[in-house]
Amino acid sequence: MELKDAKVVLTGGARGLGAALARELASRGAHVLISDIDSPDLADLGVELDSPTMHCNVTDREQVEALGRAAIEEWGKIDLWINNAGIWMPYSPAENIDFGRAHQLVEVNYFGLAYGMLEAIKHMRERKSGIILNTISVRALKGKALGAAYSASKFAAEGFTQSVRDEVKESGIRVLGVYPYRIKTGLFGEHKHEDYDQSMEPADVAKIIVNNLAEREPAEHIEIWKTDDVRKKQTV
Repeated sequence: MELKDAKVVLTGGARGLGAALARELASRGAHVLISDIDSPDLADLGVELDSPTMHCNVTDREQVEALGRAAIEEWGKIDLWINNAGIWMPYSPAENIDFGRAHQLVEVNYFGLAYGMLEAIKHMRERKSGIILNTISVRALKGKALGAAYSASKFAAEGFTQSVRDEVKESGIRVLGVYPYRIKTGLFGEHKHEDYDQSMEPADVAKIIVNNLAEREPAEHIEIWKTDDVRKKQTV
């Protein structure tokens, strides 16, 4: 896609990979409406990039719809919608899962993504054009011991992504899934894994994602295991 002057909506954009995506897209001439939930970093990033910002709790469908309306009021169209908002929970055996937290994972990682996709489709279908990019996780492709709740929320996101991709492919709308491995972000809080320091830098992952977007035919499935181990494919 042509990134210069592209109109982009981004959720979970204040820090980590989201902020790196906003910076990388802005550096290539895209206009980005950056959203996040109650983050003091959001306003600072908006000033840094001279980009509009908006509070958005992706678990509230009305707020996601308001985000879409704001983009249309600002630009008249949406070329790219990135569902990047996501949360994590510490590893634990399945029998010890904190199901209160697990419900939150599903609300953000699955329903938040679904609400974003549906809002994007609403506006893109009229123009028969647009790309939806979902930041998911390699844990949507293969579960891991002690990570059942997180993987389950990501498997749900992947199932929705695949199904909706098939529904809209005749409408001129492309749906891309990105599956990163470990990234250095604030997602883990005080529960960083032991090899956290060997994790990928958000800026490096963002560059890989945006480079793919800049292709004439972006790959629809991108696994990013390491910065030098990127596995791309088109879906059937």
